[in-house]
Amino acid sequence: MMNEQVRRIMTVNPRVADPNQSIESLVASMEKEGLNQLPVVEEGKLLGLITTYDLWKCLRSEGNTDGKTVRDLMTTNVVRITPLDKVGTAAELFMDKRFKTLPVVNLNNELKGVVTSFDVLRHILTEEYPRPILYKEVFS
Repeated sequence: MMNEQVRRIMTVNPRVADPNQSIESLVASMEKEGLNQLPVVEEGKLLGLITTYDLWKCLRSEGNTDGKTVRDLMTTNVVRITPLDKVGTAAELFMDKRFKTLPVVNLNNELKGVVTSFDVLRHILTEEYPRPILYKEVFS
C-alpha cells in the first residue's frame, strides 16, 4: 500500500495557475473551485505553488493585492516528487513538513499531476475498506 507509486493515486491534469495571472482572477477561480493551492506552470514546467497562505501573507504585510500577479506571490522553493516515488514518501513529507499538496513532476520538471494528503488518506482507507460505510450514503 505505502510502497505503491504515487502515479497510482495522483490527480493528473490538475488545475494550474499562470504566473502572469492577476491575483483578482486567481482568487475568483480558487473560490469558485474551492481550492487552497495551485501549482504555477509556464510552458508545462513547474515554477512554484500559490496558496491561500501566500495571499494571506501579502494582505497582512501590504494590505491589498492590487496590481500583483501570481508570480509576485507564489512560493518558488517547492518540494516536489516524481510519479515513481512511493506513496509512503508522500505520506512522510506530509507528516514531517505539514504540506497539503505535492506537485508531481518528471525529470524535466514538467508537471504530471499533484498528490494531496487527502489522496493518501483515501488510498489507505479504500485499501482497508473498499466500500466505506459513511462515505456517500450519510454525507451526500
